[in-house]
Amino acid sequence: MRILVTGASGLVGTALCAHLQTCGHTPVSLSRTRDEHHPWWDISSGEISFGTEPDFDVVIHLAGENIASGRWDARKKERIRMSRVSGTTLLAQSLAEKEHKPQLLISASAVGFYGNRGDEELTEESQAGSGFLSQVCQEWEEACAPATTAGIRSVNIRLGMVLSPDGGALQKMLPPFKLGLGGPLGDGRQFLSWIYIDDLCRAVGHIIEESSLQGPVNMVSPEPVRNKEFASTLGQVIRRPAFLPAPSLALRLLLGEMADALLLSSVRAMPRKLQESGFTFNHPDLYGALQQST
Repeated sequence: MRILVTGASGLVGTALCAHLQTCGHTPVSLSRTRDEHHPWWDISSGEISFGTEPDFDVVIHLAGENIASGRWDARKKERIRMSRVSGTTLLAQSLAEKEHKPQLLISASAVGFYGNRGDEELTEESQAGSGFLSQVCQEWEEACAPATTAGIRSVNIRLGMVLSPDGGALQKMLPPFKLGLGGPLGDGRQFLSWIYIDDLCRAVGHIIEESSLQGPVNMVSPEPVRNKEFASTLGQVIRRPAFLPAPSLALRLLLGEMADALLLSSVRAMPRKLQESGFTFNHPDLYGALQQST
């Protein structure tokens, strides 16, 4: 298949494009650089061109402002929202208007959709939470509506924390952990939903092949863990103590609203749709996934 990918140069996009190629597909990046022949777009101006290349069978939309870089002031929050909601709206409407439409649109979302839910097990049927991140995720997913209405199968992959040896949140955590300064965040009781990068790529391939999957799909391991267990397991893998907690107050003073939304929020998401459709995880347990990622 010919597959158009936004955010192809990011952590997930790079790994996914490589995986798609090994599966015999042809991934093509939707660039930000104007090119008469190559697909490009400009979200701020509302322009998009699919170039002169053959039509695409699948579109995978991963692009979006990095939510974990910098404090969430008003300007940062607007960039987060616009890059996701406005970008998805532009893409979905443009695909809906094409004469030869793709079969499938896979659009990224996040388990932040559920908000802070304590110990509650969360499936794709669970209601949305509250707060800025949850609201953005809701609008992000709703922005796919033009494509869905036009008959394009649409899937919103709600991503948990992606574990990878090539970057992402884990690689930012490693320096203090390697110095023996790591530990749980806050009281450490909050659940963390995660997925190893290879399983994520395989799951996207599964969605492409499994035509029954549509709507939200939790892209997480079937074994979410509490934050204190994550810290302890990471310490075991790299053979360093991991007992120094980062107090909630200090995290809030340092990071503001982002601390509560990304670090202290508890999300116990389960991959019900993936498992019920026959997908099996190669790295369901945290210890093995961290071994592969460090």
